[in-house]
Amino acid sequence: MIDFKNSSVFKLKPIDIDKARDDFSKFLIDGEAIFAVFKTIRDQVVFTNKRIIAANVQGITGSKVDYTSIPFSKIQTFSIETTGTLDLDCEIQIYISEVGMVSFEISGSFDIVGFNQMISRYVLA
Repeated sequence: MIDFKNSSVFKLKPIDIDKARDDFSKFLIDGEAIFAVFKTIRDQVVFTNKRIIAANVQGITGSKVDYTSIPFSKIQTFSIETTGTLDLDCEIQIYISEVGMVSFEISGSFDIVGFNQMISRYVLA
């Protein structure tokens, strides 16, 4: 399991949905769809209409993968931080029951306001 308690910030880059790991589809339930995908060097995080799923690639070969799922029902609060003039990264902070705050720092071009609307739609439902 990804240790959300001991990792303060996850640095991510947005990628196209069709570039998500193929194995994420095994975890989706009926009516669940991915709306955003992010990656680090080897790991990926997807946001669906029901939860956040993180794939933590382990080992030298990367054949072992740990998946952590965070249902939106466990998110107590969330915030976004837009890019600035000199700081081109945006940030998403979520507060999860029993875990605390998790920050996702996103580099590159990303519509954080549109993303906030999607998260709001699912967390506030």
